Amino acid sequence: MNEHLETNRTWWNERVPLHADSSFYDVEGFRDGDLTLMPLERRELGDVTGRSLLHLQCHFGLDTLSWARLGARVTGVDFSEEGIATARSLRDELRIEATFICSDIYELPEVLDDRFDIVYTSYGVLTWLPDLTRWAEVIAHFLKPGGTFYIAEIHPFASVFYDGPDAEDLHVHYPYFHDPDPLRFECDGSYASAAACTNRVTYEWAHSLGEVVDALIASGLQIAFLHEFPFACYQVFPFLEKDEEGWWRWESSEGSIPMTFSLKATRRG
Repeated sequence: MNEHLETNRTWWNERVPLHADSSFYDVEGFRDGDLTLMPLERRELGDVTGRSLLHLQCHFGLDTLSWARLGARVTGVDFSEEGIATARSLRDELRIEATFICSDIYELPEVLDDRFDIVYTSYGVLTWLPDLTRWAEVIAHFLKPGGTFYIAEIHPFASVFYDGPDAEDLHVHYPYFHDPDPLRFECDGSYASAAACTNRVTYEWAHSLGEVVDALIASGLQIAFLHEFPFACYQVFPFLEKDEEGWWRWESSEGSIPMTFSLKATRRG
């Protein structure tokens, strides 16, 4: 693992306990039987009963365990030791059948031999990956013939705008197109917790929507759909307002920019 990914892993390891204790993730609600999946993923991916599902970049496993509650046979993967330890602890506490593996995505074929009906990933995952070509190859590697890949993710177009706490409108601030050299960020907290942490630096990479699609096609997958939506899964900009379904919307300019996309692809039989 290169120095950038190692720095990111250290950052995530420190934040896992803070996230698990945050209202953003509402672990207590999950303990009481709630699901953490948005209606979008459940609707577009459909019935998962009895199907094997590999969740890439699963953090501390709430979405993975939610798919298990819906009937899938789940395996969650993340490079954070703290994330996987917390996921396993919740699994054991709640007696939900699930497998959790600590691994960098790019190294996963070396430690996991299974093939899956579904490979799933969602919200805030792509920015942590330096190489989407290899990412797509790993996805294709783990899909059974006829299997489904599904992603719901922050739209890369929305990620180009300044998102500081004083943002009042849209102003281009970050790149849209990929550069092998990562962007360097430094902050105390995170999207889920404002608590100050020792590890403050992260490295992230921009990926255009075209790059995502092209990487998946090049890996041999066939795109079934690509959908774009004018709402976000979290408060990307301070002027967004939360609706009844839990989406964040720009009420005064509804429909003006895409903030979420979803994509479904299949591996040919």
